[in-house]
Amino acid sequence: GENRSTKAYTPFVLIYSEKFETRIESRTKEKYLKSGIGKEFLKNIAQVAKLVDALP
Repeated sequence: GENRSTKAYTPFVLIYSEKFETRIESRTKEKYLKSGIGKEFLKNIAQVAKLVDALP
């Protein structure tokens, strides 16, 4: 929230979380999520989160 580049987008809503055993695993997943395919994965997760929020 204090970082100028992200401050305009607050408050954040957590839509995905994952835990890893090692730093190597987490860095590998981070690289994947920042790739084109990974961004599509996150976009799909965000769409599902919106659908879940819309449920009564």
